Amino acid sequence: MSAFDYAQRTRRRVTSRIGAEPLISALRRSAEEWVSEDWAAVAKAINERVNALGWRQRELAERSHVSQAIVRELQHHTVERRRSPRTLESLSVTLGWHPQHLDAVLAGRTPPQRDEPVRDYGDTVQARLDALDQRLREITDRLDDLKSDLTTVMKHVRADS
Repeated sequence: MSAFDYAQRTRRRVTSRIGAEPLISALRRSAEEWVSEDWAAVAKAINERVNALGWRQRELAERSHVSQAIVRELQHHTVERRRSPRTLESLSVTLGWHPQHLDAVLAGRTPPQRDEPVRDYGDTVQARLDALDQRLREITDRLDDLKSDLTTVMKHVRADS
């Protein structure tokens, strides 16, 4: 395989990893565009905890006073829509977590410890900083991968020269 072919293959792999848009335009996005709700992570957290507790869906619904239909939607990640903060809070408390545990999972923040005070993450500066911090960690990881890939490409190009 020529150095050019290797570079093309690596570029395609890296491009698919960071998305089709150029990195510079990606960095120009607003903070709000980077922050997205991760309902799949909420479903995973609920399912893991329910399995650990040995509960059934109906039992979680009854204990949390959340309808079984909503619990099913959340567990199976079938519908992504804004939920009442009370829904996620009730499920979090019922599952033995901090009241804002699932809200933190949804927003991509580290869930608070059970004994931490309840914080207002509405539209606060702290909430935005937490979300930006998480996104910066993801970008740093991707840049580290790119650096590693570029180093490998450069070694192959030098070897073929």
